[in-house]
Amino acid sequence: MTSTSAARRPSTESPTDPVRLLRSWAPGEGSWFSGPRGAMLTRGVRARPSSADPDAVLACLREVGTRSGSPAVAIGALPYDATASAHLVVPEHVERAGPLGAVLTAEQAHAPVTGVARPVPEPARYEAMVAEALARMEAGPLEKVVLARTLEVLADRPVDTVPMLRALARRDPRLYLFAVDLPPERTGTPRTLLGASPELLLAREGHRVTVNPLAGSAARSSDPAEDRRRGEALLASAKDRHEHALVVDDIVERLRPLAVDLEVPDGPSLVATATLWHLSTTLRAHVAGTEVSALHLAQALHPTPAVCGVPRADAAAAIDEIEPFDRGFYTGTVGWTDARGDGEWVMALRCGEVEGDRVRLWAGAGIVPASSPPDELVETTVKLRTLLDALGLDEG
Repeated sequence: MTSTSAARRPSTESPTDPVRLLRSWAPGEGSWFSGPRGAMLTRGVRARPSSADPDAVLACLREVGTRSGSPAVAIGALPYDATASAHLVVPEHVERAGPLGAVLTAEQAHAPVTGVARPVPEPARYEAMVAEALARMEAGPLEKVVLARTLEVLADRPVDTVPMLRALARRDPRLYLFAVDLPPERTGTPRTLLGASPELLLAREGHRVTVNPLAGSAARSSDPAEDRRRGEALLASAKDRHEHALVVDDIVERLRPLAVDLEVPDGPSLVATATLWHLSTTLRAHVAGTEVSALHLAQALHPTPAVCGVPRADAAAAIDEIEPFDRGFYTGTVGWTDARGDGEWVMALRCGEVEGDRVRLWAGAGIVPASSPPDELVETTVKLRTLLDALGLDEG
């Protein structure tokens, strides 16, 4: 652990207004994390764990707590590639509030971003990537693989992430909203990972553990009858239920050594965001021992088949060979943990990375033998819409 400031007692205020807290966030000063269980705003950096190893992080938190006399938390992001560098900090100040819910009121619209958006790969190439994955499934053990694409935006001015985060909150405050400062790649330019994820990797509160994988998606419709029909069709889809079951089965297998009293529903249910229906399964369990922290669980489960595939090793190899970029923190996990081992970690989905006038947005789709390249392209286009709307961009 390396200390970055003199020891001072962190703030543990609990304001009753989560919207006021959201409006206090600014890039380069700290991180934002919110979801159904509440909101958290952090400021400053008190310490940095020496590594993302859960035991090292917990040791750092306990040392900080002993010095300051107040509980400490670590917040940040783990990359998709577990061998790459994570970004975790112990903040100086932590403020908490209840969940945003639906209390965020409309604000004056911010000026849309203008610039040049470049898809990587081009849409036709993404369809070819899906076709290649399908060919691999025919030839070998691969059952599912998640393939992503990006949209790289070069804006005509530095992009303001404050209205982006607020726009995401207005769009659907019930999602897991996050904005995490990352080490800058350009001197003096804040670099921020922000998004609105629908998917909880896991939450630990005391001995209780909740895991909520999503897999299988369908676009929403503005017509209520058509929207309902699409949701019902997704729930009945053999292709999507198979994709979902692969995810749930893998998580159950990885969770069993670390948890007891595991509750697994018989089948998925429907959840909705502003743009998509998803198949969802909520798993509940208790940790097998108090030493099993939220961060231990996150690293044991990540990457799930919802962002990688089945079998994991074959899917990871296919992603490395087919995707034309490094995912970085996309499809990693964002969240927090405290010295007691409690915490929340969510999948880094529906997210973008902003640094100055450069923005990179990501979207991916789960490919199984019944997948269609054009359909998977459409799914990624719908998923990109969340961040494009927050930017005010029309390209998709």
